[in-house]
Amino acid sequence: MTNKIYDIITQGKSNSKKAFAVLIDPDKINDATLNQTIAIAVKAKVDYFFVGGSLVVTDTLDAVVASIKKQCSIPVILFPGSPDQITPKADALLYLSLISGRNAELLIGQHVTSAPFIKKSGLEVISVGYMLIDGGTPTTVSYISNSNPIPSNKNDIALCTAMAGEMLGLKLIYMDAGSGAQKAISSSMIQQVSQHIKIPLIIGGGITTPEKAKENCIAGADIIVVGNAVEKDPSLIQAISEAIHSLNH
Repeated sequence: MTNKIYDIITQGKSNSKKAFAVLIDPDKINDATLNQTIAIAVKAKVDYFFVGGSLVVTDTLDAVVASIKKQCSIPVILFPGSPDQITPKADALLYLSLISGRNAELLIGQHVTSAPFIKKSGLEVISVGYMLIDGGTPTTVSYISNSNPIPSNKNDIALCTAMAGEMLGLKLIYMDAGSGAQKAISSSMIQQVSQHIKIPLIIGGGITTPEKAKENCIAGADIIVVGNAVEKDPSLIQAISEAIHSLNH
């Protein structure tokens, strides 16, 4: 099993290169919109596609990933809300451990039951310390996970949680305000966390403007993930990508 995608991510961090990932929820996209999103993403030089959702009640995950792979060379990384959201057609899998909560099923329980299938899939597995941050409104992921998010003003809790995840050997930290969040994660929280961990930091949830994406990168995010905003307006992909990548010159 290779570490190709993780090596790209860590190399980007070591070179201070900021990256942009477009999140695609298979439940919320049709063929026409998917094709449009892929075309815009290629033109905008998006770095990654994350594919997954909190529920995924349709049977389209495999087809969505296959379509992306057929149309472009942008790496496809699974961002699963449950062990069922797996397809070997993707390039890698974010193996999420919900370290901000105290639900044992999402810390290790589901991993135990899914491990044999994931091992067999041949996917590159990237262990992730997943942290829910309060985005101002209850989200699907907080409801499904039966866990409370870290309060948005508790930078110290976020910092200590991320440090613990890194010391436990997790390869990435992903702080997420959740889909449809009313407010994005504060720059001060991102800054404090990024200054005290060495592994790459992913930030998502509530990012609706190029300015906010750029601000979060300056604060210390290595990868910005946007899903809900570009579902509503795919043209945002170009503007957000330009804002993030402008920091790489």
